[in-house]
Amino acid sequence: MNKLEIISTLKSEANISKSEAARVVQIFFNNMAEAMAQGERVEIRGLCSFFVKEYKSYTGRNPKTGERVTIKPKKLPFFKSGKELKERVDY
Repeated sequence: MNKLEIISTLKSEANISKSEAARVVQIFFNNMAEAMAQGERVEIRGLCSFFVKEYKSYTGRNPKTGERVTIKPKKLPFFKSGKELKERVDY
């Protein structure tokens, strides 16, 4: 399911216009992304949680040349499914 399908489903289920549904979805995703950018955890009970994981700098290798390279510290978003979602998917 992609963003347009979410908008279409919301439009049908909530009986609102497509532009209103698009605005609701955009507000939801913008707030979620902003919270994660500030290092906050986003949790949707029964469904999933999103959080930012921090990685320290480390030494890696260029697979082509074998040369050592320093990998800079980074932050990456992660998704963790909730218990109810796991059970629903693994019926």
